[in-house]
Formats: sequence, C-alpha cells, structure tokens
Amino acid sequence: MSDANSRSIVSNQPGLHEKLDEIVTKHLTAEFKKPIAAHTQAAFDEVNAKVQAFAGPLILDSCCGVGESTANLAKRHSNALVIGIDKSSHRLDKHDIEYKQTDSGQYILVQADLNDFWRLAVAANWQPTHHYLLYPNPWPKAKHIQRRWHGAAIFPFIVKLGGLLEVRSNWDIYVKEFAQALKLAGQSCEVEQYGSDIAITPFERKYWASGQQSHRLVINLTTG
Repeated sequence: MSDANSRSIVSNQPGLHEKLDEIVTKHLTAEFKKPIAAHTQAAFDEVNAKVQAFAGPLILDSCCGVGESTANLAKRHSNALVIGIDKSSHRLDKHDIEYKQTDSGQYILVQADLNDFWRLAVAANWQPTHHYLLYPNPWPKAKHIQRRWHGAAIFPFIVKLGGLLEVRSNWDIYVKEFAQALKLAGQSCEVEQYGSDIAITPFERKYWASGQQSHRLVINLTTG
C-alpha cells in the first residue's frame, strides 16, 4: 500500500461513546490491582537506573512503534533523555540504524507493556516534562472502548505522570474522547486540527500523504 492510499478510520461510532463518562469515572475511583509482569519490571528497572543517573529533562514517547518519533523528539529536545516505549519487539526491531543514539539527542527504546510501565514510572516518581502519545491504536469499534487509553483502567496513571501531554490521532473522536476523559479528571483542554510540513512518525507521514487530517490535544497536566 502506498503512502498516498492510507486507509481512513472506519467506525460504528458517530460521536463520543455513550458510556465514556461512566467508564472513565469508574476507573478514576477504582484501584488498579493487576500484578506487574516480571518482564516489564525488569525492563523498567534497567531504564530507571539510567533515568535516575540523568540530570536533565525526561520525555516519554509512549506507543513509539519503530522509534522514528523517539529519535525525532530527541533531536527536538537535545538536552533531554527521551524514553520510547512500545509493547512490540517486532516494531522496535525495525528501528533503523540511522536513528541510533547520536549527538543529535539522547534516547532509549524499551519493550514493555504500558499498563505496567506507566504504573512503575508513577511509583518511581518520574516527572517527565513532556509525554507524547502519537497515533496510538484507535480501536475504532464501539465495543473496544476500554482498549483505548482513555477508556482503560490505566488512564488515571497517564494523568498522574503529569508533564505536557500531547495526543495525536487521525480520528477526531479518539482525541475528543481523550479530552473528555481528562475533563472528568479535572484537566480541561481543547482539541484542534493540526498540520505541519514535517511528520515525526511514519503513520503521520502516511496519513498526510493520503490527505487525512490530524487532530491533537496539548495540555500541561498539573499534578499538585
């Protein structure tokens, strides 16, 4: 499939999910008791040692895919340590050699389940200056609402991580739902259509080449 023929999101959901508020409110008031997987604990411990030894800003690139966005963010924030996290070793293994750590920025790629990794980051008192969620899997079928990050039990930990959160998607409903979930958590923001000359992820490049629109929210999460 060429970049210019990237498929648009198809969903049986015409607007915000009818049970979104109910689901988010439940997760905001419940305790997340799922045990931490041993492999994610081990991956986190290795990365955490590097984070604790680093004196500069910390940036998270969650759902980083092949890590192209992580490398681009490291170049954009050259004084920071950027942590790219994805659950797929298959995607991370595609990280091109040209994106390996250089003097253009510092970054680490880690394979981990974000449902565990985010909780461990909160427990370790990580305080990222920025947190990017760029084109996560939208799970567009209505029945999969709780597989979207804002509809999942882990959502409160995204809020607890703080920092300047930026969420981008080519499906406006995803970003609008995320904004509504943040509002329920006491964090209000606007959703805007977004465009630029420079794509920082492979998906973004494909979507723009096929004429699709990007939507985003940017919010400075206060955790006091």
